[in-house]
Amino acid sequence: MKEFLTSFVYLVGEMAPYLLLGFLIAGVLHAFVPQNVYSRLLGRNDMRSVLLAALFGVPLPLCSCGVIPTAASMRREGASKAATVSFLISTPQTGVDSIAATASLLGLPFAVLRPVVAFVTALIGGGAVTLMKPEESDQTTANESCECELRPRPKGLWGRTVEALRYGFVDMIQDIGKWLVVGLVIAGLITVLVPDGFFVRLNDYPLLNMLVVLAIAAPMYLCATGSVPIAAALMLKGLSPGAALVLLMAGPATNMAAIMVIGKVLGRRTLAVYLGSIVVGALGFGLMIDYLLPAEWFAVADAGCAAACHGGVMPWWKIASGVVFGVLLVAAFVLKYRKKTISTNTATMEKAYKIQGMMCNHCAANVQKALAAVEGVESVRVELSEATAYVTGSADEQTIRQTITAAGYEVVE
Repeated sequence: MKEFLTSFVYLVGEMAPYLLLGFLIAGVLHAFVPQNVYSRLLGRNDMRSVLLAALFGVPLPLCSCGVIPTAASMRREGASKAATVSFLISTPQTGVDSIAATASLLGLPFAVLRPVVAFVTALIGGGAVTLMKPEESDQTTANESCECELRPRPKGLWGRTVEALRYGFVDMIQDIGKWLVVGLVIAGLITVLVPDGFFVRLNDYPLLNMLVVLAIAAPMYLCATGSVPIAAALMLKGLSPGAALVLLMAGPATNMAAIMVIGKVLGRRTLAVYLGSIVVGALGFGLMIDYLLPAEWFAVADAGCAAACHGGVMPWWKIASGVVFGVLLVAAFVLKYRKKTISTNTATMEKAYKIQGMMCNHCAANVQKALAAVEGVESVRVELSEATAYVTGSADEQTIRQTITAAGYEVVE
């Protein structure tokens, strides 16, 4: 237990300063970049739109669940299918927060390679879609416009600054905080429970090593930031850097919920291209790291022995960052459940719709935005923790269900 707590505390201390910086940048991107800029520039089914979508997606701190409603909204607003696939591939693999966290635990080479790999695989996937024969429904889907209004942003520098801080240090932490803590706990358990050299026996078979990691990571949900400590812990147990990259790519980019929604919204052929691009990119770049790049570039310091290596003293600024991060994490979730309690107590005559597929605030906001635009809806609130939308008004129940389905989710009976 002591060894686990030591590893966990030092992992938090190492990552916290970079996480706080990443959350701040995420808030700035949200508050100061116009909400419709992405879909407005991505309407053509060509490599220019694919390139722009990949460039937009790499720094955005959206997880593999949050990127789905965002991409679906872009698609309805006119983004091409190729650009949407490019965005879907590049966005969840990395982000400003995960890049900073990668640098803190895995080193600068990994931090540089990770967005490069995400960008290249996005170009491959989006480019492949541009070569596909259009399906009959493609033209109609691409030209559909979203009738729902985007949430108005505060005006003025001060208002947008407050919005940036609220989004970065409340909404973002609510979205990935749980998964980040899960990742840290798993990393600590790996450090304690997995014998040293466990993966060394597979290093003579690099491709097999990577396929095993791919088979485990692809159906799981891992956020881009939460996957970093897991990769670091596995590398300390003998996992090769190339196989660690496979985990960092496939874990955040795919999960069973995302696979099901992409197949439904974009079609099975596009889903096959999406998955194939991620698998080929992960394995190709993983083999390149193991065979072509110097191994010393990817050496990982043992967080569990950090106390011994540094005389048991962590720098004050890392301690302070860890404390601030812990306080923000607790505050974000207290606000989340307090809001839930207040909303429940003030509820009036409402119709509840259980929704499958919502996993973060982006998902909930997407559903709420779509339902608010339905004629006859007087008010709508979406409780992420309950996976439920509460709707009041005269809108037809079938219309409500169709709206939720069109947004990329399922209504559970």
